[in-house]
Amino acid sequence: MGRFSVLTMTDAAAARVREIVAAKGDEALGIRVGVKKGGCAGMEYTIGLATESAPGEDSVEREGARVFVAPEAVLFLLGTEMDYEETTLRSGFTFRNPNQTSACGCGESVELKMADPAALAPAG
Repeated sequence: MGRFSVLTMTDAAAARVREIVAAKGDEALGIRVGVKKGGCAGMEYTIGLATESAPGEDSVEREGARVFVAPEAVLFLLGTEMDYEETTLRSGFTFRNPNQTSACGCGESVELKMADPAALAPAG
């Protein structure tokens, strides 16, 4: 497979995706991650249920867990690791994103720059 993954999932994230899909039944294929303008730093991640794949959409699979990446989010998410964490204060997906230039204190919104796909392409 010559293509690189837009994002990677940790074991915890993959397990949580499988739980969500199992709870939602047959119509769910996985979850969809996107970005939207909003929050105090300019961008927010969006997560929703994916019941169908959209044309031109990337998807990442790990141990049966599928994450679809909205086409408009791909350049913002390149190289990101998606994790899931539960703490006493919050539980949810977290994103370790190399394109993130800053984040606000609440951790819900981030400032993202577009990745340069040429810089990520494998040499040769």
